Amino acid sequence: MDISLVIPLYNEDESLPELVEWINKVMVENQFSYEVVLVDDGSSDNSWKVILELSKKYPAVKGIRFRRNYGKSAGLNVGFDAACGDVIITMDADLQDSPDEIPELYKMITQDGFDLVSGWKQKRYDPITKTFPTKIFNWATRKMSGIQLNDFNCGLKAYRKDVIKNIEVYGEMHRYIPVLAKTAGFKNIGEKVVQHRARKYGVTKFGWERFINGLLDLVSIYFVGKFGKRPMHFFGLIGTISFVIGFGIAFYLAMAKFAFQEYKMTERPIFFFGMLAMVIGVQLFLAGFLGELISRNSNDRNNYQVAEKTGY
Repeated sequence: MDISLVIPLYNEDESLPELVEWINKVMVENQFSYEVVLVDDGSSDNSWKVILELSKKYPAVKGIRFRRNYGKSAGLNVGFDAACGDVIITMDADLQDSPDEIPELYKMITQDGFDLVSGWKQKRYDPITKTFPTKIFNWATRKMSGIQLNDFNCGLKAYRKDVIKNIEVYGEMHRYIPVLAKTAGFKNIGEKVVQHRARKYGVTKFGWERFINGLLDLVSIYFVGKFGKRPMHFFGLIGTISFVIGFGIAFYLAMAKFAFQEYKMTERPIFFFGMLAMVIGVQLFLAGFLGELISRNSNDRNNYQVAEKTGY
């Protein structure tokens, strides 16, 4: 199969018929073998009923329904697991992403050699309450990840099959799939300017809480990717620095007491700061030890991404 389209959705019953018809038209014109995996994230409208009708009309349409709303990342993770195509393309179900972009995205993966291609909505039709936080988010992600993409959160992306089978998307991590892919060793990441359309049906699901959660998830990805298998390198380093500072303060106060016969050195604020620094240092050091014990005894402690084997 050439292409698997993975489309998570929540309350998009009005847009689904038009979207699937448009996708089918593009696929037939370009003679692609394909499937459309529609993941209903616990919709409260008639989305699942529409999906059932579409699956009867279009054999390529497959549906997965959650019992409740889990979020976009869960929808993508389940859709990725079900996808069978050589190239996996994701898009939103609200008709703001154009299926006409599919042939070029497919070409960039199969002919140009990209592992992942992210869409860039250079001209957007969203309100400023959505575009402004997105700009901040994209800037912060570029700085922390080193991946030079303009629009990490664009739902329209294309992946080589190996990519989606070797990453796990959870929480709000769908925004950081390029970062997850890079961490897994897929570094050939490209970008394509794509058409963005104004929302035709329904209302946006964006909220400020997603922006805040997204920034927290970025920190989590950075930490786990860098120190997940060696936590002592993080906690141990900070703990050692803290302990050395605290010990230095205590040593200074002890020398000052003997040299100047100052009996009230322990009443100075710096004394308590030094003690606190040493206590925090020991706690962080122990946290590093506990992290190492957990890491070394976990089931995936030696789970590494292997790209190829030969002569084995």
